[in-house]
Amino acid sequence: MPLSEQEQRLLEEMERNLYKNDADFVATVGGGGRGRPNYRAIVLGVLLAVAGAGALIGGVASQLTVVGVLGFALMFVGVLVAITPSKRRGATATSMPTGGGSTRTAKPQAGFMDRLNERWDRRQEGRD
Repeated sequence: MPLSEQEQRLLEEMERNLYKNDADFVATVGGGGRGRPNYRAIVLGVLLAVAGAGALIGGVASQLTVVGVLGFALMFVGVLVAITPSKRRGATATSMPTGGGSTRTAKPQAGFMDRLNERWDRRQEGRD
């Protein structure tokens, strides 16, 4: 079902506010600055997954449960290696300026959602 004009305007306004107020979230989630994929990790992950599938099939064929379980674990690790992004993107997180002063007013034991709600309230009041 298509959005009405009012809903489209509201969505566009929410997007503009997100880009304006939460640049660190946009940098993390957005497609810009992601760089090239790590082909070496992808190839290694695929090879591990194929070897794990072979071990799994071999374990089932020979009725050795241990070999089948190890093959499944190897497949799982291979997929994780292939899809995990590289950790070379540390520059984007450190380049974001802080708001100055004490921006962390949340209690250390406050939950994740509590901190998000507090940040939202501060932004709506114009303090952040």
